Amino acid sequence: MPTTPITHPTRRAAARPSTLTGLRMPRIRALVVAGLLALTASACDDFLDVNDNPNAPQTVSANLYLSPMLHWLVSSPQWDGRFVSRYTQMWTLPSGSTTPSTWDRMGYDPGSDNGGQQWRDVYWNHGQNLVDMMNKARAEERWDLLGIGYILKAWGWQVLADLHGEIIVKEAINSRTFTFNYDSQEYAYNEARILLDSAITLLRRTDGAVNQAYIARTDFIYGGDRNKWRKFAFGLRALHLNHYSKKGSYSPAAVIAAVDSSFSGNADDALLLFPNTVNEDRNFFGPTRNNMASYRQTQFAVGLVNGTVFSGVVDPRLNRMFVPSPDSVYRGLDINTGVLPTATQIPLTIWRTTSQLTAVGRPALYLFDDKSKFPAMTYAQLQFVKAEAAFKAGNTAMARAAYLNGIGAHIDFVNARNAEIGASVPTITAAERSAFLASPAVAPAAADLRLWQIMSQKYIAQWGWGFNEAWMDLRRYNYTELDPSGSRQVFPGFATPTNLYADNGGKLVHRIRPRFNSEYVWNQAGLDKIGGLALDYHTKPLWITQP
Repeated sequence: MPTTPITHPTRRAAARPSTLTGLRMPRIRALVVAGLLALTASACDDFLDVNDNPNAPQTVSANLYLSPMLHWLVSSPQWDGRFVSRYTQMWTLPSGSTTPSTWDRMGYDPGSDNGGQQWRDVYWNHGQNLVDMMNKARAEERWDLLGIGYILKAWGWQVLADLHGEIIVKEAINSRTFTFNYDSQEYAYNEARILLDSAITLLRRTDGAVNQAYIARTDFIYGGDRNKWRKFAFGLRALHLNHYSKKGSYSPAAVIAAVDSSFSGNADDALLLFPNTVNEDRNFFGPTRNNMASYRQTQFAVGLVNGTVFSGVVDPRLNRMFVPSPDSVYRGLDINTGVLPTATQIPLTIWRTTSQLTAVGRPALYLFDDKSKFPAMTYAQLQFVKAEAAFKAGNTAMARAAYLNGIGAHIDFVNARNAEIGASVPTITAAERSAFLASPAVAPAAADLRLWQIMSQKYIAQWGWGFNEAWMDLRRYNYTELDPSGSRQVFPGFATPTNLYADNGGKLVHRIRPRFNSEYVWNQAGLDKIGGLALDYHTKPLWITQP
């Protein structure tokens, strides 16, 4: 199984890399700018001047920074999703022995960068590039591009605080030191919210050099449409505010207002198209890149759609998202055993094959084709956020309406993703959809709606892509917390591993350890101050999930 590559940095990942290091650049839609975004020189400017390339520009226009950063906005959660997905039990990685693999046991891989890709991308691939893009945009009064820059920076602090807890914010981009002090989760959250507010303000501006065509050249999500980026900012703000659900400051009204200002339908979904021309332009979860050949769907995930959880009602999305075993039965693997069942009973790969070798070039399913459009945020996801907030506010009528919007939107989302890749599965018909939503087990009256139904349907809508948010949901409800009705868990069927990783000391996982190659190799002094050198650091609860 390919793993996250470990590079040997001349500085930690938060530092500004030299022009000799450069950046790995996706070739999205044949955007040939591989040599254009070499970072401007840092502490060793004078020394590196001798290496200036007279045949390549030393400065580039601000919009050329954008494309690779949008690529990582979408794809780096996929890289880390190989590991976060096992904490959330979307997938499991069978070990082949009676002892399950590390992440399936809520552990980690010592001495490895596994689970550290978003850390690397925020501090390195975005890093100084994002600073430079924003500085150029500000100087040129390109308020729309600057607003997108603020979104990217806010996303970075948000996602890293969600995954890792304490992170480096104040000293993040500093090429003149090798050790860095960590900031609190609360500080990172506040910074993210301030940045989003700034982004929203900027994206309303029409003066200066605001120009959709200029940004559209390298914006392969929204084509430079600042109104859609503003909606995205509100959506990120809604996710952010909803994470405070355990805090006394939690405001369901503020969450609902943010959702209502965000996406108005699936047309607003933040999707990145993979052109499927060269390896970097192919979906990270596609068969050709072979990053998921050994992963299999779990009992928990399949149980949400095969009728186990929803009183025998089989979800029409089951055979449009999930895969059967060779005997045509839809089942998932038990995370508590690394031993595979018989050949006829093990679920197929996400490409509906018995192995990756038979999958290359074959049309896949849902989000797992080489050319699939992959989401960073969806309307369905945000409707479930609204449903949860409304439920907590006691407005069950609003909660039910948003809940049903979320289910319906995700059914449409599944149909669209399968249609655009030519998947050999039938479209979910209007009749199937109506029958599913007519079931009281799925769509009860407002007075009978339960939180477990909202969170279960949100999990389904995020299965296979919304790894970070799904893990935050599970941690906000302590994995196995009971629904307010007391009748069942908020996530019915979710069971924590029976054989937790040895370093856990019997505790559940709550964070991913900071990226090994930058922090544990180069910044142990900073880690020591926050207790990051402890073997069970990954079990330390997050500030945001505590009362």
